[in-house]
Amino acid sequence: MLLKTFGWSFAVTALGLVAAAFYGGWTAFGIVAILAILEISLSFDNAVVNAGILKKMNAFWQKIFLTVGVLIAVFGMRLVFPVVIVAISAKMGPVEAVDLALNNKDRYQQLVTDAHPSIAAFGGMFLLMIFLDFIFEDRDIQWLRWIERPLAKLGKVDMLSVCIALVVLLITSFTFATHAHQHGGAHVDKAETVLIAGIAGLITYMVVGGLSGYFEDKLEEEEEREHEEEEEAARSGKQKPAIVLAGQAAFFMFLYLEVLDASFSFDGVIGAFAITNDIVLMALGLGIGAMYVRSLTVYLVRQGTLDDYVYLEHGAHYAIGALAVILMVTIQHEINEVVTGLVGVVLIAWSFFSSVRRNRALAAAGEEGTDEKAEVSSGV
Repeated sequence: MLLKTFGWSFAVTALGLVAAAFYGGWTAFGIVAILAILEISLSFDNAVVNAGILKKMNAFWQKIFLTVGVLIAVFGMRLVFPVVIVAISAKMGPVEAVDLALNNKDRYQQLVTDAHPSIAAFGGMFLLMIFLDFIFEDRDIQWLRWIERPLAKLGKVDMLSVCIALVVLLITSFTFATHAHQHGGAHVDKAETVLIAGIAGLITYMVVGGLSGYFEDKLEEEEEREHEEEEEAARSGKQKPAIVLAGQAAFFMFLYLEVLDASFSFDGVIGAFAITNDIVLMALGLGIGAMYVRSLTVYLVRQGTLDDYVYLEHGAHYAIGALAVILMVTIQHEINEVVTGLVGVVLIAWSFFSSVRRNRALAAAGEEGTDEKAEVSSGV
């Protein structure tokens, strides 16, 4: 099971490290290994959230996620995306941007760094909306009840998450403009850029998330009708035709997953420049990490881990909220990537051990009807 799920990741790791060694010797080998570990640590929460979505998709779309999705994740976000950012921010053609990335690495790094405010604003707003929509939803299972119970009540107010996200964006852009003004006004125009990029992130979330949610609801309705038709077909002995809607629903859920992965990859791509400005090594290291995140997502789905450890999804969403805040803060202040990675790991580890305690409490109670009592006794 483990080899089947992680086989491609192991193979890509071996090929990537060998390619790095041929490209730049043992130094390049070490840099690629570090980048791969960085990407995995920063994106573990991504895998947990992805698993919650992927488990609703059939085996075909899970394979698409592991094949086409990997090409988008590795080549699109880890290789093409930084070049596109440079081309747009420096107002140059894609060929010039690639030439700059390969032959003038310091200038390339500077241009990507200059584009960081807009990248962070876009990704931060997208991730913040994911966190807010999760935390404001009324759930049967609650992890940090003292936080989640009152927030679930507040969540009944329409469009509350959008209002809060916009307030955060306004405060961020205003703070950025004030700071720039105090330092001679060299970056005053960036405040407007942050605002526009943040709104673009919000719109992207609402469009892609809205479409995937719409088709998911339609799929559930169709599945209910399909179940009824199966029962009718069983009684009458007739064969029921297969439905087509699942493909549409799965496609938009797949699209949502790719945008989600793109938002998660922003901090990894930017953080990679703290280690190297060589685009080849960056693509190799982050690509290896992306493969493991993909494989881990499928592993969580096939093992039913989210069903066994019910607070994992909560921990991952809290990590998403923390990452969104960190991205917004990095518009103005540098935050070490180790801190970013540790925040996510600590929150997920905490939620995992809370799930273990809950399961032990349920087992000790010995009755399914004592779920509420077991959650209280788990101490969260």
